[in-house]
Amino acid sequence: MAVNISKAADLIRNMGWRYVGFRVRYELLRRSGLYRSKFPTAPAFRQYITLENWKNNGKQFFFESREQLTIPKFQDTGLRERYEAIRNGKILMFNSLLTDLGNEYDWITNPDTGYKYDIGKHWTEIADYSAEAGDIKFVWEKSRFCYLYDIIRYDYHYGEDCAEFVFREILSWIKNNPVNCGPNYRCSQEISLRVLNWTFVLYYYKNSRHLTENVFNEMQYAIFHQMEHVYSNIDFSRIAVRNNHAVTESVALYLAGMFYSGMPGAETWKKNGRKWFEEEIAYQIYEDGSYLQFSMNYHRVVAQLLTWGIVLAGRNGEKMSNIVYDRAKRSVRFLATCMVEENGWLPNYGANDGALFFTLSEGHFRDYRPQVQALAAALGVDAGIAACEDAAWYGIAGMPAEQMLIGQGRYSFPKGGCYVIREHETLTFIKCGSYKDRPLQADNLHLDVWYKGENILIDAGSYKYNTEPETVRYFSGTRSHNTVMLDDNDQMLKGGRFIWYYWPKEIHAGFKETSDAIVFEGAVNVYRQVKRGIVHKRTVTKLKGKPRWEVQDEIIGAPTGSKMKQLWHLLAGGRHVASFLAKDTRGQELQPMKTEGWYSSYYGRKELSDELCFESHESSINTSISISEQFMVAIK
Repeated sequence: MAVNISKAADLIRNMGWRYVGFRVRYELLRRSGLYRSKFPTAPAFRQYITLENWKNNGKQFFFESREQLTIPKFQDTGLRERYEAIRNGKILMFNSLLTDLGNEYDWITNPDTGYKYDIGKHWTEIADYSAEAGDIKFVWEKSRFCYLYDIIRYDYHYGEDCAEFVFREILSWIKNNPVNCGPNYRCSQEISLRVLNWTFVLYYYKNSRHLTENVFNEMQYAIFHQMEHVYSNIDFSRIAVRNNHAVTESVALYLAGMFYSGMPGAETWKKNGRKWFEEEIAYQIYEDGSYLQFSMNYHRVVAQLLTWGIVLAGRNGEKMSNIVYDRAKRSVRFLATCMVEENGWLPNYGANDGALFFTLSEGHFRDYRPQVQALAAALGVDAGIAACEDAAWYGIAGMPAEQMLIGQGRYSFPKGGCYVIREHETLTFIKCGSYKDRPLQADNLHLDVWYKGENILIDAGSYKYNTEPETVRYFSGTRSHNTVMLDDNDQMLKGGRFIWYYWPKEIHAGFKETSDAIVFEGAVNVYRQVKRGIVHKRTVTKLKGKPRWEVQDEIIGAPTGSKMKQLWHLLAGGRHVASFLAKDTRGQELQPMKTEGWYSSYYGRKELSDELCFESHESSINTSISISEQFMVAIK
């Protein structure tokens, strides 16, 4: 009982009474069935706007239509292969898993488990998390319609008209997903993405003979009821979730209100959507440019949404509040600073659900350059990244007015708890911070190391949000990170779903520099579920110009008899190898335990990794790490 009271008090202290009160009220309304009247099913068909009125609404999109585009054309084997796969009923789910859904896919069957959702159920009766159904994201993935960007880009670059196929896909979805029924109305962010992507389709095929009055009527009816759903449920994202969902939904309301201005309520969507978007950007992107979800992938999601909002507001003679442009620019600086210059990858830091909503260029999913460069171009900034196709589709490929120089040296982002050392051949990323917003992973004082473009000391990633509890705990917990565990405890106490109790607090973090090294020193309060007052101190000394790191870990205040575990994670088969020499407080050399760990570079996919663990009952472990050109793991 005392433990439960402590957890409840901690939850309220962390999340606030507003969050707790909203969640209680929301669940009561949902479970009582009162929400059904707020979100009616099978509303009567109505033509809210005509195709002619929409075409002549005077609003400016990224481009006028397919015929007016002047992007340089090219033919790419990868693009053609993805196009052919899609035409044969396959899509690249989470940008990695080629999944055969078939040409008669019903839009409600989970391809991962085979579970078919009941399309007759109101969306409030659909569970987000169900052992029987599996991960609902596998159902949502195709219904986002992000795969249509491959079709559109193939249409443009290869000169083959795909309009008939694209509209057939959209009409199939509308037919098989009655308003406010089934899994695809469960999440307002998914709805918002769908409408944004349909809008891109409508403008690209604006002059197509396949965009008939009948096709548009079906789409405008579905768009109206989907955006009404988002508007009526926006408090869930803005109070209960408060992350990239709220950014997506608010910018979608703003843009839907702009581009479908004849619809009832559109002006209200637009006005409030813009206000909420500005508020969410100001709240969610910290003053130093880091992001409240402590995730590179989710930060990129917001970067793309910022690009949409900023460019389309400007095209239509509107200007966001100054803080939007400021935080967008700071985001560019943060992401570019954390970027590996050889390939555009970033550490696999934080939750990674495979999201890349608007794929407008060729390149690896983990390559952030196209999206960061596009946002920089929207701001008139040169971030030192070569121009990419994304910016051309957005119509912002002009000359930048401002240079953003990110050179070698040390960079601190204390609001997000991120510390970076950039050198010519190495990138060192360290996590150390307090939380004022909900953490997703127990990863404080994680060390991520890159050498010549290769990730040597890795972050395991996410894998899946809904799978076996022990797998969820591994990927979100301390064990999958390059930090220290106390016995088998995570740094925080795991609750249900995305909840952690006893958030760590930073004691101090920062750099100092000597003639031959850059030194990071950090300390955090951790393991409060074990005992109050436990502190993990880590010092990372990076020798300048050399692939060598000295790491000193110390646990202060642990219970007598506790075991300290220093963990390191590596992928086998790389071009380079890390060598480790570890000693305890007395200077005695420690021998590692080598086990199999897991690594997930993409959502829904995992592979084996090498996990090294140095254990000691002493209070500290000092480890030297060096990297060499070899093809096997060397342990001294």
